[in-house]
Amino acid sequence: MAELVRYIARSLVEKPDAVDVREVENADSIVVELRVDPDDMGKVIGKQGRIAKAIRTVVKAASVNSPKPVFVEII
Repeated sequence: MAELVRYIARSLVEKPDAVDVREVENADSIVVELRVDPDDMGKVIGKQGRIAKAIRTVVKAASVNSPKPVFVEII
């Protein structure tokens, strides 16, 4: 899932080298942490959070067969 989030985020931002994605596995879920340059934060979140919601929807659809639920956090 981290590669999918990295690909989407790098496509959106002006500084793709500043994109950092980490996968943290807990006992009951997997959290994908997305960090971008502060100047690009608005592009990843979008107006009223629409792009962030779309990223979360794509990850949720891609992780249907995963044994644990996958969540995306934009840090």
